[in-house]
Amino acid sequence: MSVVVKWGRERLHFSLPPPTAKLAQLRHEIAEYTQLPEHSFKLIHAGAVMKDDNAPISAYCIKPGSTIALIGGGEPLPPAPSKASSVRKEKAPRTEESTISQIRSELDKVRSTLRPDVDSFLTALKPSSALDGPSPALSAHPPKSASAAVSTTQPSADMQQEHVRLGEMLLQSLLRLDAITAEGEWEDARRERKGAVKEVQALLDRLDGGWRARARS
Repeated sequence: MSVVVKWGRERLHFSLPPPTAKLAQLRHEIAEYTQLPEHSFKLIHAGAVMKDDNAPISAYCIKPGSTIALIGGGEPLPPAPSKASSVRKEKAPRTEESTISQIRSELDKVRSTLRPDVDSFLTALKPSSALDGPSPALSAHPPKSASAAVSTTQPSADMQQEHVRLGEMLLQSLLRLDAITAEGEWEDARRERKGAVKEVQALLDRLDGGWRARARS
C-alpha cells in the first residue's frame, strides 16, 4: 500500500505508514528522498495544508492511493518584516470585511484567469469529432495509420506542461486561501473561505479528472 506525492512534474510513491504514525514520519521520508529540508515544504491533501506534524496520518484521512501535493522547498523564505512595516500593520488592523475582500480577490483571479484556461485545456483534450465515428462522406477513405491514431489520442508534451502549470497554479491558490485566517467570531469570513476553497478544489479535480480520462482513452 502506498501514497502518491505530486512534486512538480514528478509523481513519487511512498509506503503508507500505519494510521497511528505521525505525519512527521511521512514528512521525514519525503525529505530524505527529495533532499529537501523537512520544514521547507508544505504537504497538501484534499485541498488543505497538513500543518500538525504530531497528528496521526489518519487525522488527515490519508488512505492507500491518496495523492499528496508537495509545495515549496525551492522558494526563498520571505524576509522578516521591518519595524516600519510592523508599525503600518498596527495602524491598519485586519477586519472581517478586509479578510472577506482578500478571499474574494483571490477567487476572482481564479475565475478570470485559471478557470478559462482549464476550460480551454479540457476542451483541447477531447478527441476530435472524427474519432467518434466516420461520417458518411468520409467513410470511403482508408483508415488512418497506427502512428496517426496514436498522435490523436496521446497528449503532447505541450499539453503535459500545461497540465502541470495549471495544477501548480491552482495549488498555489489553495495555499494562499489557507493562509487567510478568520479571527474569533468571523463566521462570514470562514464561510467565504470555505466556499472559495471548495470551488478551487473542484476546479483542480476537474483538471486532474479530465487528464486521467484522456490518458485512459
